Amino acid sequence: MFGRAPKKSDNTKYYEILGVSKNASQDDLKKAYRKAAIKNHPDKGGDPEKFKELAQAYEVLSDPEKREIYDQYGEDALKEGMGGGGGGHDPFDIFQSFFGGSPFGGGGSSRGRRQRRGEDVIHPLKVSLEDLYNGTSKKLSLSRNVICAKCKGKGSKSGASMKCSGCQGSGMKPETITGDIVFLLQQREHPKFKRKGDDLFVEHTLSLTEALCGFQFILTHLDGRQLLIKSNPGEVVKPGKFQF
Repeated sequence: MFGRAPKKSDNTKYYEILGVSKNASQDDLKKAYRKAAIKNHPDKGGDPEKFKELAQAYEVLSDPEKREIYDQYGEDALKEGMGGGGGGHDPFDIFQSFFGGSPFGGGGSSRGRRQRRGEDVIHPLKVSLEDLYNGTSKKLSLSRNVICAKCKGKGSKSGASMKCSGCQGSGMKPETITGDIVFLLQQREHPKFKRKGDDLFVEHTLSLTEALCGFQFILTHLDGRQLLIKSNPGEVVKPGKFQF
């Protein structure tokens, strides 16, 4: 007895998620998943939904039977139960089974033992108004504690009571993924220009004669340009009313 053939649906989405072609080999799929999963892992600040989609796409395409059904009939056929379902496993379990542990330096074997993320370091950085206007590049030397590679943060080697020679027993930051360094820009006060949002203001005192009969003066801008500021012929300047 022959059943009705399932209706075809989208059979390209999973390939697009992984960024591979439809004739990609298993090695191609592994490389694509490895790179994208690490980048989008929530413990590294990635997008949880993207991480879930990557796991679902890899679970289907890495299984020859599911991939064949997907290629012929699309995603809906898998969701309806053909070939064992369409990728309903925990994305963290798929990630752990792929890497055989954590690629971030820890050793958790289950979702409950995933590494904690360390706190971000907030670093204030004072910059001039000229730097903000023109752009600048600065070099900073910062030190961060990391997990000792020799003892993997334990402070001693497995089965030994002696302190690790690499970190002298401290283990540095065990069980923790290093947080981000956040630079908080603080503008220094400028002697001439005042900033209000995206606008620049400068105060200049005019004599009564200049206000009534006209004026002109040279203003050096933040990028070094010499600007000629002058009133229009016959214009009477009122306090706080002149803009350029």
